[in-house]
Amino acid sequence: MTAVDYLLVGDIGGTNARFALLEQGSVRPRAIEILPCGNYANLDEAVIDYLGRAGVSEVSKACFAVASPVRGTRIQMTNNPWKFDTEEIRQQFGWQTFKVINDFTAMALGVLHVSQDSLVHVCGGPGDEHRPRLVMGPGTGLGVSGLVPIKNGWVPLVTEGGHVDFAPTDDTEMAVLRILKSRFGRVSVERILCGQGLVNLYQAHAEIQGVVAPLDAPEKITAAALERSDSLARYTLSHFCEILGRTAGNAVLTLGSTGGVYLCGGILPHFIKFLLESPFRKGFEGKGRMRPLVEFTPVFVVTEPLTGLLGAAEALANPEV
Repeated sequence: MTAVDYLLVGDIGGTNARFALLEQGSVRPRAIEILPCGNYANLDEAVIDYLGRAGVSEVSKACFAVASPVRGTRIQMTNNPWKFDTEEIRQQFGWQTFKVINDFTAMALGVLHVSQDSLVHVCGGPGDEHRPRLVMGPGTGLGVSGLVPIKNGWVPLVTEGGHVDFAPTDDTEMAVLRILKSRFGRVSVERILCGQGLVNLYQAHAEIQGVVAPLDAPEKITAAALERSDSLARYTLSHFCEILGRTAGNAVLTLGSTGGVYLCGGILPHFIKFLLESPFRKGFEGKGRMRPLVEFTPVFVVTEPLTGLLGAAEALANPEV
């Protein structure tokens, strides 16, 4: 196989850039490398280094998922200093095609190629494979996307669904809202359903209960909850799961996504057993008259670590992207 028979995909975050090669007609990444973004002044230097490591002098097409808004040809990364123009990069490397998509759009597209072995069933029935799918993921923020079926494939939805209002359902959550509102003004659901959001929720519950909140990082709260060494942490993580379930159920009703809910991101795989035993299902299915609809909808946690690269690969061949 000659070099130009390869395609290049990337998944670029604030800290690391993952690159891989594809063979024509395949979405399975090979020659995967994870490169620290801080080692390179800009994207082009990282690409040159990766291609050298992979022993490939050129590729014909490329697609990168980036942790940044994608509007026009100018890209400014959100959490690292890289900035570039997509057309300039395409011309520099002589690529026939160069696509850049949002990282959570890539996550949604990648779900189409995740194996059953990388899906953990949380709740729900068989669903309807011909209906839209919902893709959500608490991480640095709360990503929300969707996949809408068309005649010959799928169209990904680019949304800011993580920024809908937090909607409290009882007195405790009203108190949480008041506390967070005093800190942030408007309170979106992302103020709770992300890494820092778990800390926000933990601190709010400490204030409500009149106790100290000694833990200051999401990984510390999660670890303490799983080890049962901090009752407030365990209570907070349980509440986090319930709010996630409720938010996912609301999005199913909005999108009509009875094709399934796919929970992605780096947080949930660390406590799947806890999630399965948590009030997530209660929050997801508690929709009154619409309960049968959400009970019919399957929910999965996606454990595939290369979902973003799979999505970039799908985007290369998908004319709707």
